[in-house]
Amino acid sequence: MNKQKFIEDSLLESSELKKEILKKCESEIINAVDAITIMFKRGNKLLLIGNGGSAADCQHIATELMIRLSHHIQRPALPAIALTTDTSNLTAGGNDIGYENVFARNVEGLGSEGDILLAISTSGNSPNILKAIEKAKSKNIFVIGLSGETGGKMAGICDIIIKVPSQNIQRIQEGHLTIEHIICELVEMELYSN
Repeated sequence: MNKQKFIEDSLLESSELKKEILKKCESEIINAVDAITIMFKRGNKLLLIGNGGSAADCQHIATELMIRLSHHIQRPALPAIALTTDTSNLTAGGNDIGYENVFARNVEGLGSEGDILLAISTSGNSPNILKAIEKAKSKNIFVIGLSGETGGKMAGICDIIIKVPSQNIQRIQEGHLTIEHIICELVEMELYSN
């Protein structure tokens, strides 16, 4: 294996995907920023769900919103909760009601009408994500989805779906993180830059 070529190909693929995201996802990203900004202005909260690397993204983005992303913007905390972090809750749910229900149960308990659920799934087909989206919709919670290029089953049930145009899981996750940072930064600027 030529390691140098692998590194070069990976970086080029990643950078080319960012250009495709700009072409194919820009309006959905703007719509997500607008929805989240309005939601925070109303005093509601953002709930975030995902599995594996997407779960880590949830923690990362909830932290950026609660603490801050841009150090030049002094602002209060924004209410964002990663539903991926409570091991007692997740393991009890997995054991007692089935892992496919753990996020739906938390949306049921913590979500309120007017909140937004940010659901992250590279395939768009994760059963626990789909059940949580269904629960959110039953509570009049707006849903923003981040997925790969097909959107999977999420595509038909999210209010906004941002489909990263790739089938490579690593590249999709890199695209998600870039989009998440853009959303956080723009929300901060919309709310607190004058």
